[in-house]
Amino acid sequence: MRLCFLVEEQYRHDGMPLDVIRQLGAWGHQVDVLWPGRSLIPISEAIRAGSHDAWVLKTVSGGPGLTLLEAAASVGLTTVNDARAIRGVRDKALAAVIARSSGLPVPVTYAAARPQEFAEIPEAEFPLVVKPADGSSGRAVRLVATPDRLLDPVEPHDAGAPGAPGGGLLIAQPYVPNSGTDLKVYSVAGQLYATERCSPLHPAHAVRERQVPLTPEIARIAAEIGTVFGLDLYGVDILLGPDGPVVVDINDFPSFRQVPDAVARVSAAVLELARNGTAGQGGGFPTAGSLTAGQATTGQATTEQPTAGQPRATPATRAAPATAPAPSTQAPTPPFTVPPAPSAPPAPPAAPRPRPAASIGGGR
Repeated sequence: MRLCFLVEEQYRHDGMPLDVIRQLGAWGHQVDVLWPGRSLIPISEAIRAGSHDAWVLKTVSGGPGLTLLEAAASVGLTTVNDARAIRGVRDKALAAVIARSSGLPVPVTYAAARPQEFAEIPEAEFPLVVKPADGSSGRAVRLVATPDRLLDPVEPHDAGAPGAPGGGLLIAQPYVPNSGTDLKVYSVAGQLYATERCSPLHPAHAVRERQVPLTPEIARIAAEIGTVFGLDLYGVDILLGPDGPVVVDINDFPSFRQVPDAVARVSAAVLELARNGTAGQGGGFPTAGSLTAGQATTGQATTEQPTAGQPRATPATRAAPATAPAPSTQAPTPPFTVPPAPSAPPAPPAAPRPRPAASIGGGR
């Protein structure tokens, strides 16, 4: 297969997606790479029907790569994730409305262009979590205890950083009391994995980042998010508050940290999605009411929800073939570049073992 990866400047040295690019090359596929933040791209030639089997984006909010991915979708190319789905989660204000209207457990959300406008929110709803609607990687997320603290300056390390406030829309949500631990659930084309990590709001809280078992309730929420937004590769931040799980963030193509054999699993998922299409193809955002009880849609198939914390089995998460297909003989053309592949392909992942259900601690 021939794939094109769009890699934003912020991720030019990250293992995700660069290790995935190298893995796909080691399996014999041709992978072209565009760097939207630091190269001239002749889009009339680079983006055309039939040029690639799929385009894949690792983006930051507001980065130029999403426009290029949407251009690829406009000429009929498969994109991973679906370009409309990425736009839906990259704008946190839009994502909050979509999620809440679909019945997902998200906090009440307010939007304003200036932080002082949040002073109109009843004081009983403070403390607030305030963050830029186009933020990413937890940057510029702050806890505001009382209305008179709304104009406190942003931390110096956040100013000017990707995801920091830049004059755009801000959102505010009432703080969900919790233990200071984030629960991050990753979906690799339907296969679900949960991890614990330290909350950006509680950096002093010592948390060992680790994989934890899924409960059926968390698995249902995470799977439903993929259906509602039309995502295949994504991560969900969930807090365990006093009234139950609360969804506080959704990310397309995350880091997949602590996912076993993450590089091989994500690589295999990209190939399967390139062959069979992505969850967002064929329509806009479905609503929670369109789901049959106990089911969630992944790609082109409808599969049963996982039970007792077990990941949902989908074709995209099968191990990659032991024998790699013959490499493509079609040479890349400018402005594409290809990172060097390792000398030998890593062994394909073994099928994941079922995990017993267990309660999950944490939250922000």
